[in-house]
Amino acid sequence: MSHPGISEFDIIFAGGGTTACVVAGRLAAWDPSLSILILEGGQHTLDQAAHVQPYRYPSHQAPTSTTMTFNVGNPSPRLNGRTPIVPCAHCIGGGSSVNFMVYTRAPASDFDDWGADGWESKKLIPLMKKLETYEVQPDRPTHGYSGPIKVSSGGCKLGASEEFIHVGTTYHKRQYDEDTDDLETCNTYSPWAKYIDGTTGRRSDAAHHYVYNQAHNANLHIWVGKRVKRVIFRDKRAVGVEFTSDPGSFPDAGQPPSIVRASKLVVVSAGAFGSPGILERSGIGAEVILKQCDIEQLVDLPGVGENYRDHNGVCVPYFVADEAITMDPLWRGKESVVQENLSQWKINGKSLIAQNGCDAKIKWRPDDDELIAMGPVFQSRWKEFFQDRPDKAVAIFSLFEGYPVLPSSIELSPRNYLAAFYYTLYPASAGSVHIKLDENGQEGIDFNTGYLDDPSDIVPLNFGYKKMREIFRRMPSYRGEVPARHPRFPEGSAAVCGETTGPVDLNAPDIIYTAEDDDAVDRFHRSFMQTTAHSLGTCAMKPRADQGVIDTRLNVYGVTNLKVADMSIAPKNVGTNTYSTALLIGEKAAMIIADELGIEY
Repeated sequence: MSHPGISEFDIIFAGGGTTACVVAGRLAAWDPSLSILILEGGQHTLDQAAHVQPYRYPSHQAPTSTTMTFNVGNPSPRLNGRTPIVPCAHCIGGGSSVNFMVYTRAPASDFDDWGADGWESKKLIPLMKKLETYEVQPDRPTHGYSGPIKVSSGGCKLGASEEFIHVGTTYHKRQYDEDTDDLETCNTYSPWAKYIDGTTGRRSDAAHHYVYNQAHNANLHIWVGKRVKRVIFRDKRAVGVEFTSDPGSFPDAGQPPSIVRASKLVVVSAGAFGSPGILERSGIGAEVILKQCDIEQLVDLPGVGENYRDHNGVCVPYFVADEAITMDPLWRGKESVVQENLSQWKINGKSLIAQNGCDAKIKWRPDDDELIAMGPVFQSRWKEFFQDRPDKAVAIFSLFEGYPVLPSSIELSPRNYLAAFYYTLYPASAGSVHIKLDENGQEGIDFNTGYLDDPSDIVPLNFGYKKMREIFRRMPSYRGEVPARHPRFPEGSAAVCGETTGPVDLNAPDIIYTAEDDDAVDRFHRSFMQTTAHSLGTCAMKPRADQGVIDTRLNVYGVTNLKVADMSIAPKNVGTNTYSTALLIGEKAAMIIADELGIEY
């Protein structure tokens, strides 16, 4: 699958992430004579334990990880002056090879809201079904049962999730349903399915299930460690790409750039950070950005790099009963526990190896009382966007059965934990990402996350902290809060955090927060809110006059033979972890390209 001596292909993919693997894999299977090249800056993931063993996913978040690129944003006063860091995948398979593997799908109406011809939900649902094998329940009308991507309950279930659901359906007074990813169900507690093969216990990623399984195809090529610099044009027709050795994969490499030609098509598929950068280096973008980087403008597209969207997340640890089973010993690398679980996993694909520690969730919408408690700042956003859209959740509330070592984590003593994980799905704020040159002429990024710029965005986080704390306080395994990773409440406050001997009664009164306490919660979120690595929108599929970058056939405006296919094309946010959407975009893009090339599928 790697023959760097070849200099021309039918189709070149600039990026080897989730969507690229889907599109390239489908096209290669439908027409094996098609010569396809995937250029990926990161490395291979084939059969590597860090990628196929589900429990290992936190390792990719480590600051020393080479499977992720850590994009440094500009300091923001909304984040207490913090410089936010947003990772994106840097390996074959992209996010599908490193993500948390939680199975979530957006409400069908999200796609209708895009207003893009051919991308309506009724046309996309068959593709959602086509791509998956849903092993959780049979005969669900919106799920698929013969696709390449496996969805299961994982290798085992941990007890804390049952506690979470029980408190949610009693104290929190919400319903329960086995499946809240049917494209419409909302505000209901449910188990959380996983992108894990229920038979093998392996991660179910795009790399292994779309391209690595076609190693027999001599026309499907994957070159790793290659960073695409720009697209090569002839009279505004894309005819190839220029690439160099990726500095992350080969830090000492100094080879001159190389060029490969594409006879039919170039597909930019480098994600919400990489794709706008490739276009801008190719002369496609806003004049002011390109002039600052001494790049001659080919096409004036001011929407390139704009419309950056993400989800805002917080992970807060709690002490847990000593006898509770969590992922912590595995995540800390306790050898005896790892080996015991590995032995079972190798036999039948079960055990904690086939776990991500996320077994339950609710796609939460506030009820009337909760809306009042959230205060007036959120009300206009609620009425404008959520009120008449009952299938759209404000946030996902969930738990980690353990405390994964994320970049913002403090060092905790080696014991067992639970963590409240809550993240908003439709923040009103938007950001941007562009290339820039530093004072030495070296390229970097000018990245404004936009996090919490809109005053309404922090309100669900502040409420989410309080509600999740009340849910956790009532769980039998609860043993208090880890003070260093919670808000610092004033001395003497009823909200002060600390370790305790057990839960409160299910019917106990809620903690009363003073105005000072509320300020502490607000400061905490501005200091600790993190990305969910669900970056999207920077090459939006919108009309050109509306800062669009591509049309509904994925063609970049103003040039020919150049498409973009990845999460950067999403014109609006989606209420889901974005792996499901990246797969879907890949399936749709494969059909669009096949139609244009006259390939049957």
